Amino acid sequence: MNELYKSKLVTAKEAAEVVKSGNWVDYGWTVTTPVDFDKELAKRLPELHDVNFRGGILMWEPEIFKIEDPAAHMTWNSWHMSGIERKAVAKGFSFYSPIRYSELPRYYRDLENPVDIAVMQVAPMDEHGYFNFGPSASHLGAACERAKTIIVEVNKNMPRCLGGFENGIHISKVDMIIEGSNPPIAEMGGGAAATEVDHAVARQIVAQIPNGACLQLGIGGMPNAVGSLIAESDLKDLGVHTEMYVDAFVDIAKAGKINGSKKNLNKGRQVYAFAAGTKKLYDYLDNNPECMSVPVDYANEIDVISAHDNFISINNAVDIDLFGQVNAESAGIKNISGAGGQLDFVLGAYKSKGGKSFICLSSTFKNKQGEVQSRIRPTLANGSIVTDTRANTMYVVTEYGMVNLKGLSGWQRAESLIGIAHPDFRDELIKEAEKMHIWRRSNR
Repeated sequence: MNELYKSKLVTAKEAAEVVKSGNWVDYGWTVTTPVDFDKELAKRLPELHDVNFRGGILMWEPEIFKIEDPAAHMTWNSWHMSGIERKAVAKGFSFYSPIRYSELPRYYRDLENPVDIAVMQVAPMDEHGYFNFGPSASHLGAACERAKTIIVEVNKNMPRCLGGFENGIHISKVDMIIEGSNPPIAEMGGGAAATEVDHAVARQIVAQIPNGACLQLGIGGMPNAVGSLIAESDLKDLGVHTEMYVDAFVDIAKAGKINGSKKNLNKGRQVYAFAAGTKKLYDYLDNNPECMSVPVDYANEIDVISAHDNFISINNAVDIDLFGQVNAESAGIKNISGAGGQLDFVLGAYKSKGGKSFICLSSTFKNKQGEVQSRIRPTLANGSIVTDTRANTMYVVTEYGMVNLKGLSGWQRAESLIGIAHPDFRDELIKEAEKMHIWRRSNR
């Protein structure tokens, strides 16, 4: 094994030289985005043209983004936008690839043209010859299946995330090994500290969670606030089956609330497709047999989600209209993030026996001009993306209350949603509802 390892060992510069004009290059996912390879490729990218990269949720700006006129040499095709990628859109080389995240491994397997090069940071090879994908199993196994050339960049600081499948690659399938500079694993906070609005929303949701529930949390202030309250609550015997593993789960687990004893599948295991957070999270996941790293087509599969009784799904939204259409990914035509797996968990939670899905949002926000606007709108802004259709939305929660839209007629939905809108906007929303013929005079 050691001889095989040595035979495939190359410098980052040597590895970067295999990239040619017109190539499609897979660039890892979240914390597995390459570092040393990226630095070397940026040096020669100005000599190339039409190099197309795939990746997502960038946690630092790659060096390839910093070259002069990147749009003349490359495209960045994101499966899920971060702030770094949003800024690159304006420069003409970053584009969002719409997905249903649970299908992403199949997209790779069905590609007409294979991936030319797949490169990613990995944990050091174990005694069995495997390089672990760290907290990013997601779709990397499928990408490697279709790659003509596979390059791994070893980082000694990458946690080994175990317990599942398609969470690593054997040395026999690797073409080149780079021993990287071992940078610290990039950290992602939960955003700004939870506000009183966040806590007001969280208190309503936590009151709906039974003992033995199985949890999925999105990222952001509100899901984190829910996690904090769960950690402080009297809830017990909770399970985890989630797309993204976030710091809140570590807090809940260390508070003794998670044991997975009531899970119908993978009893005792915390299942996730990828993770990003602080060092606390990476240290907790490292070699932890309780945590189960799996590809996203398993983690986000609706039938797998719904097989868990009392499944609780908690996610954020940008805004919602009076029909119950949820936008969780754009501001008009401007991509903020992506579809991710929100709809999968909304559908799976409702299909679960005793399950509930919650879409949480503050009632208002301030625009760039400092004006207060309602997140509950008559209709979504022109160009906004419908992440969850009106037929799929279940519970919607603001600081002013909680409503369940399932089974409600158009006028009942409008009435319910206006009832949890900020009071300053309710009269205006009623007028708009009347124009759209989804308001009854007897409502008021």
